Amino acid sequence: MNHPADVFVPENDSLRLKKLYEYQILDTHPEDTFDKIAMLASKVFKTPYAFVTFVDQDRVFIKANISPFEGNVIPREKSLCGMAIIDDECTIVHDAMENECMKDSLLVKKKGGVRFYVGAPLRSPEGYLLGTVCVADKKPRYGHISKRKQEMLKNLADLVVNKLEMRLRYKNLLKAQHELMNITLHEIKNPLASIKLANDVIKKDPSRSESMYLRVKDSIARIQTKLHDLLKNSEDEEVQQKLCMEETNLKDIFESLLDTFQLQANKKKQSVTLSYDTNIPPVFIDRKKITDVFHNLLSNALKYSYPDSDINIFVSRNCTSVDVEFRDEGQGLDEDDINKLFTRFAKLSSKPTGKETSNGLGLSICKSFVEMHNGKIYASSPGKDMGTSFFVSLPLIYEVENEPQIR
Repeated sequence: MNHPADVFVPENDSLRLKKLYEYQILDTHPEDTFDKIAMLASKVFKTPYAFVTFVDQDRVFIKANISPFEGNVIPREKSLCGMAIIDDECTIVHDAMENECMKDSLLVKKKGGVRFYVGAPLRSPEGYLLGTVCVADKKPRYGHISKRKQEMLKNLADLVVNKLEMRLRYKNLLKAQHELMNITLHEIKNPLASIKLANDVIKKDPSRSESMYLRVKDSIARIQTKLHDLLKNSEDEEVQQKLCMEETNLKDIFESLLDTFQLQANKKKQSVTLSYDTNIPPVFIDRKKITDVFHNLLSNALKYSYPDSDINIFVSRNCTSVDVEFRDEGQGLDEDDINKLFTRFAKLSSKPTGKETSNGLGLSICKSFVEMHNGKIYASSPGKDMGTSFFVSLPLIYEVENEPQIR
């Protein structure tokens, strides 16, 4: 990032800007809360001008403006607020016209411009200085500025940051709840599909009602579990996806999946074959999440493959990982599909071959779950109508930084 020589730049400016952008405060309309904070600062210092500002890459955005100056943006170059984010302490300028760097500042040069200035930096919880709560006067002031007044200005700056943090926390909470809702809705689609298929089988062949009853019962239990998890997590103020690690035999998961998807495969006259390396030891994973990943990948392989085609699952052991491949003979992927494959709500060129539905969420969720295990997920395809392979690689030993290894 290149700045003019007269722009004061903290060493961590790129990280500082990243934090500033998280708040999404730049270029927003004036708000009563910030105006009141600026007004209080003006009263404490008995100044005609007061501002709440945020220092962007090459400009200063004025969120609250208690002054006759019009506009809400000034250049960062030679700005008083740009100088004020260099130091944790209050920046005090008794007469800006006596400062070679400051006297050419836009607000200083204006008629009735700033001569006296005191700015307290807006300090984020991480320690980044993002802007200021500042006061100013058109007359110079050479008197002593008491520590008490400086502390009061710092307290007002803290109020601004606290307000921003509360908003950010609320936005993140809504985002997490929305993400969790999407995950849950996606995960109950397959059990619902199993119930529908079982109902169709019973209608055609009542003699199979007992075995179909067990499938329906299992699918209902899965739906109830997902909804219970949603309700439980929604009660948490900080909704986060966490891993519940347990020793798991992956072969049990795959055998259960083959049984679960038998009806769906039979409906399109597809076959699913499992090749499982007998040397694979039990692994520590979040069984539910990894089951959901494999469930989604097999569901997609059946959904996007043509009738009378084969789907093969290969599970092998590498030096440090277990590698899984879901290989189908379906519609394949082009380069554009590959590039946006794991993006939420991505629209790909492939279409379900049996009028199934898709909301574009599944693969982004799979990627999230696999990466939580420090694993990898990716896909490859020779091209359109030449089939696709999805690969999942999970470490044999799950390691968390600052935590003991699970063996």
